[in-house]
Amino acid sequence: MKLFSPFAVATFTLALLPLTAAARDQGSIVVIGGTGANCREDPGCINRLHPEIPMAARAKAGDTLLFRTRDAADVLGVVSQQVDGPPTEFVLDLAPVHPMTGPVYIEGAEAGDVLAVSITHIDPGRYAWTLSNSGFAADLFGIEGTVFWELTSESAVSRGLPGIRIPNASFPGVVTTLPGPEQWEEMLRREAELLQAGGAVLPPDPTSASPAALCGPSGTDRDRCLRTIPPREHGGNLDIRYLQSGVTIYLPCYIDGCGLAIGDLHYAQGDGEVSGTAIEMSGDVWAKVRIVKDGPRLTRGPHYEGPSRLLDIPSRTFYAVTGFPIKQAGSTPPDLKYLDSDKVAPLSNLSNDINLAARNALAEMMDYIMTTYGYDQSQAYMIASIAVDLRIGQLVDVPNVGVTAILPLDIFEDR
Repeated sequence: MKLFSPFAVATFTLALLPLTAAARDQGSIVVIGGTGANCREDPGCINRLHPEIPMAARAKAGDTLLFRTRDAADVLGVVSQQVDGPPTEFVLDLAPVHPMTGPVYIEGAEAGDVLAVSITHIDPGRYAWTLSNSGFAADLFGIEGTVFWELTSESAVSRGLPGIRIPNASFPGVVTTLPGPEQWEEMLRREAELLQAGGAVLPPDPTSASPAALCGPSGTDRDRCLRTIPPREHGGNLDIRYLQSGVTIYLPCYIDGCGLAIGDLHYAQGDGEVSGTAIEMSGDVWAKVRIVKDGPRLTRGPHYEGPSRLLDIPSRTFYAVTGFPIKQAGSTPPDLKYLDSDKVAPLSNLSNDINLAARNALAEMMDYIMTTYGYDQSQAYMIASIAVDLRIGQLVDVPNVGVTAILPLDIFEDR
C-alpha cells in the first residue's frame, strides 16, 4: 500500500474540495488532470506540443498546482486508479509517449517572461515499470526485458531484479512550457532537416495524439505537432534526476500564459537513463510558480537550482569505472553513421568523442555488474539505467576525453 506523508494527506484532502473564487484569491489548490482511462480521454492531458493547444486550467502565481500525472507509456493510470496491481506484461507503443498533465495558463505571465516552477512535493504511484529494449546503447545491450516495481514512499523493489532496493528519488522527466509560433516553426524545420540527413528523429505522428482535435488523425494540424521525445529550449523531456522536490526550474514563456505541463514521472534514474527508461511511474506532483520579469535569456535551454544534497548518489559507498573514445578498427559508432564519413571506420581512436567514451564506460560497468552480482545482460542494462550515473571526467585531455560510470553499492540488499 502506498504511504503518504502527513503533508501529502492534508493536501490530498484539500485537493478534493471545490475551488471557490474566494479560495483562489487567497492562493488555492488548482488540480490538473486525473480523469479518464488514458490521456486521450483526459481533458487535462496532452502528448504533443503545439502553440495552439488549448489550456486545461488557469492559475495565479502563488497558487498550489497539483498535477495528476500518467506514466510515460500511459499504461498504469493515474495514482487514484492503481488498485489492481501493475500489468503482467505490455509492449511499448511510442505513439502515446509522453502523456503530460496540462497545459496551465499562468495569469499575468506574458511572452518574454521566465516562469519559475518550484517542485514542492511528489507522491509516487503504487507500481512502475522498466524496459531494457532501447536506449543509449541498444546495438550492444538491447536484449529485451521488462520488470515491474512495487513502490512505497521509501523504496522500490522488483521480482524481476531480486536483491535490489532502490531508494525514492522521484522527479518529473518532463517539465515544459508551450513553444511559440516562431520557435515551433524553427523546431519543425531543423528536425525535418536532421531526419532528411539520416539523423535520429521522431517526426510528427498523429497516431494516439492528444489533443486529437488539433494533433490526431483528423486534427487540423495533424502533421505538425511536435513529439515529446527530445527536450528543447522550452524544456520538455529533460530527464534530469536532480529535478526533485526542492528544485526550482526556470522555463521561457513563448506565449502569454506560458502553458505549463508536467509528466513522465520517474521514481529513480541514473544519469544517462541508458536503457531508454527509468523506474517509470504515475504520480502526483505539487508545485508553485512565480513569474520572473527580465529573467535569464534561456536561449539554449532551461536553468534550475536547488539544495546540493540532490547532487549526491543515493548510497554511502560506490564503485566506478572509466571509459575513453577507443574502438575496434573497422567499426562506426551508430550515432555517427548518418554522417557517412569515410574517416571514422578505419580508426581505433576517435578525437574527443564523449559519446564513445560513455558507451565504453557503460560496457565496462555492465561487465562489472554481471560478473560481481550475477545478473544477466538485460538486468544489468536496467540496473545501469535506474541507478548508474554517467559523468564527464574531463574534456581537455585530447584525444581521450573521459567518462566515469558510478554504481551506488547500497542498492544491493546483501551488502
